[in-house]
Amino acid sequence: MGRVTAAEDVAAIIASSYALGRIAAQTTGNQTPVVQWRALGVLEKEGPRRLGELALAARTTQPGMTKLAAQLAEQGLVERGEDPSDSRATVVSITPAGGAALAAWRAELRDVIAPLFAGLDDDDRAALARTAALLARRTELTAVAR
Repeated sequence: MGRVTAAEDVAAIIASSYALGRIAAQTTGNQTPVVQWRALGVLEKEGPRRLGELALAARTTQPGMTKLAAQLAEQGLVERGEDPSDSRATVVSITPAGGAALAAWRAELRDVIAPLFAGLDDDDRAALARTAALLARRTELTAVAR
């Protein structure tokens, strides 16, 4: 067997993170579409976005995002407004209620996933912390470069 590359390691982490997400969603019984959480996460991290930009970042279609943004606005999780540079475009921003809902969802996921990692020894825990920090730095650099 050949040497594993960093790209292969990252691909394995991505596949495992999808599995963790599925396990967490099934365990919590949360029926909220994951695209809602992705959209709120993008808005929280990157600030207000035009619908098309948000759709791209949340990996959905623009018509799908238009519908989702309307639903989230009805729930008070986002606000929709006119783009000051183009009155034909809609800009979406997260509300405090949207931030609170996102934080609660993340806490729920953390709580149901925590038992899977309860038995880690100090070395494994340190490796997990280093990996999380490395991925956060690398993805932050990518977001800034866009």
